[in-house]
Amino acid sequence: MPLTVRRTIRHPRRGRPGTLSVLTVLVLATSGLTAASSAAEPPSAADPTPVTRAGLDPALTSGRGADVRFQEQEAENAVTDGERIGPDRTAYTLPAEASGRSAVKLERGEYVEFTLPKAANAITVRYSIPDAPGGGGIKAPLDVTVNGRSHRTMPLTSEYSWLYNQYPFTNDPGADLLHPDWWITECSCVPSATTPAPEIQKPFRPMHFYDEQRMRLPKTYRAGDKVRLTVPAGSKAEWTVIDLLDSELVGAPHVRLKAVNALLHGADPTGRRDSAPAMDRAIAQARRLDLPVYVPPGTYQVNRHIIVDDVTIEGAGNWWTVFKGKQVKLDKPAPDGSLHTGVGFYGRSAADGGSRDVHLSGFAIEGDVRERIDTDQVNGVGGAMSDSTIRGLHIRHTKVGLWFDGPMDNLRVSDSIVVDQIADALNFHTGVTDSSVSHTFVRNTGDDGLAMWSEKTANARNTFDHNTVQSPVLANGIAIYGGTDTTVSHNLVADPVREGSALHAGSRFGAEPFAGKLAFTNNTTARAGAYELNWKIGLGSIWLYALDRDVDADIRVTGDHYLDSTYNAIMLVSEWSVKDKYAIPAVHFKDLRIDGTGTSVLSARVKGSATFENVDARNVGAVGVNNCGSFNFPSTGSEFSLTDRGGNDGGTAAGSWLAPWLLPNTITCDDRPPVVTPPAPSPW
Repeated sequence: MPLTVRRTIRHPRRGRPGTLSVLTVLVLATSGLTAASSAAEPPSAADPTPVTRAGLDPALTSGRGADVRFQEQEAENAVTDGERIGPDRTAYTLPAEASGRSAVKLERGEYVEFTLPKAANAITVRYSIPDAPGGGGIKAPLDVTVNGRSHRTMPLTSEYSWLYNQYPFTNDPGADLLHPDWWITECSCVPSATTPAPEIQKPFRPMHFYDEQRMRLPKTYRAGDKVRLTVPAGSKAEWTVIDLLDSELVGAPHVRLKAVNALLHGADPTGRRDSAPAMDRAIAQARRLDLPVYVPPGTYQVNRHIIVDDVTIEGAGNWWTVFKGKQVKLDKPAPDGSLHTGVGFYGRSAADGGSRDVHLSGFAIEGDVRERIDTDQVNGVGGAMSDSTIRGLHIRHTKVGLWFDGPMDNLRVSDSIVVDQIADALNFHTGVTDSSVSHTFVRNTGDDGLAMWSEKTANARNTFDHNTVQSPVLANGIAIYGGTDTTVSHNLVADPVREGSALHAGSRFGAEPFAGKLAFTNNTTARAGAYELNWKIGLGSIWLYALDRDVDADIRVTGDHYLDSTYNAIMLVSEWSVKDKYAIPAVHFKDLRIDGTGTSVLSARVKGSATFENVDARNVGAVGVNNCGSFNFPSTGSEFSLTDRGGNDGGTAAGSWLAPWLLPNTITCDDRPPVVTPPAPSPW
């Protein structure tokens, strides 16, 4: 087809090779980074606080995401005498990291009040309070009352939040650049190679503002009762931001009578004594007797790894049985490079044969990780576990909630909660096969929420299904790095903040090639797509990235819903330095619903092709297809071609977003179009 230029052609600025890595940055408020809809009118005291899922009307997420036992209510929808902040999607701001991109900021003496939607005897509060002036965090109280009575105090802390600076980040707000020899966007320069040296504002790139706290209430309260959170007059915190309240009805403790009881081996439920040796003894006896280990209600101090192999460990439920530990500095680095250890349940390493038949359920793991040291094995669950199950855990304040180093096979993770991590929530790393994660809830990770990384040895036949990932402050909600026959289905992903988006597949980080089928099926994303300042473009809610090699597999994206995309709904991209070397040869999109984009439905910045069938769009902010190809602009048209298989409707007042004149490879390369704020998503 002859070349037809429908938009202004602009060449991209050339950034550093491999700029879209975890080392890149996001700063600066830019147009289009605010949320898609303005704040609603403040509710009156008579209004019930609506229940949401990832800040959305639950009707918009039906059948997608994790089945959870709690009810989520956003603070900005509750009754308050504080200040509603947001909506705003600008990285390094409190609203951007909040669920739904909005929250409530309270000064001393102010409150926010929620109306319980169902009977509840426990709550979780997601909040932020300031850091200490020199870093390290502060502690402050929050008063909790129900119906004006039953006063209790919830302890808040910022000791596990507030990171700064360049990867791998620091707790020191006054630190100089960790890597002055890296190119940064703030000056568009390499500071150490620039004369005069640029002045870098401190604190530099603050992030990871939020934490959450759980509390059991003194009794069960009914639907319609009022839970009020008030900042005491004498609080050390100058301000307190409340993002949301989760409420639930926690059942009685689970009891297992025919088991090896950890208390009988010296485990201390008060947390005063180290219970790790007692757990070792209980596990040894359980293996001899072929019985499970039962850990009754209590808080158990554990400051190192508990090694598990061919054993079942059951707690009384993750609200009742808690393993809590301090991070311990090792006298000398471990053989794996670890400088610290901490609480965690680990299978044997794959090099030692791995572990099998491990079954963990019904307890919480609370770590003490406050900084990111990538060589440290300070994860909640780790090692290699084949033919194993992990169910009903609650993990927070570890580096990674669950990090599995294969080769290993047939692991099932389900019905768990992973929050407030320094890095990922879960990663299938290196040769993990025939394994799955389902009905798991993730919030506030410092890197990818759920990831599969085929480093050195390919993962194969794995599935992420019916999970919820909210507010990853860095990288992606769900990320697939290489591997064979991978399925990502029925997930709900919302509010990624920087250097990533909701759904991602990338040939990067040294991953083995994609092969077989890569399926994204029936997922929903909300408010996804961060602004990538090195490229000076916005990412798609789903984005595929060819950096180390082609992304060449049978890639099928079917039934996804992309709601309120900050920029593009779909993005296919390569890095400038390899743009003529690597491609995304064939992707097939079918039965998609796209409701609201700040820019285009599709942004293509790579050579390759895609087909589209029954892709319906509305409230599209720019030209439906932004097709730059690989930026060589040949007279024959773009190096990326599109095929219309029918049923692609809506998107613009002028007609379908995939108009005939766009096919197969018309160059429409306004690669930084103005961002148009779409209306809030609504039922289709």
